[in-house]
Amino acid sequence: MKDLASINLDTMTPAEFEEYLPELFEASGGSISSDPRFANFFRQHANCAALVRDLETIAEQAKSLFEPMGDPSDAVWSNIASKLKDENAGNDEDR
Repeated sequence: MKDLASINLDTMTPAEFEEYLPELFEASGGSISSDPRFANFFRQHANCAALVRDLETIAEQAKSLFEPMGDPSDAVWSNIASKLKDENAGNDEDR
């Protein structure tokens, strides 16, 4: 891991920023674009700012994949009950 305390944002190049980016993301909990320490750097390096915004969006979307969606709606349960009833009715006719 790189020493994040030694970062000089006034002299950092985009290439250096990209080297630090994984550690910065980890240290910030995945939210760098709103950190005021980077505001000037992002103004000077629009491509880096866009990269960070894209990565934050991807990370947020990835998190949502693992969040529970909640209970199925009443319509889902109704459809399941209807299908089971239809299957049972068909089985009764075969007897």
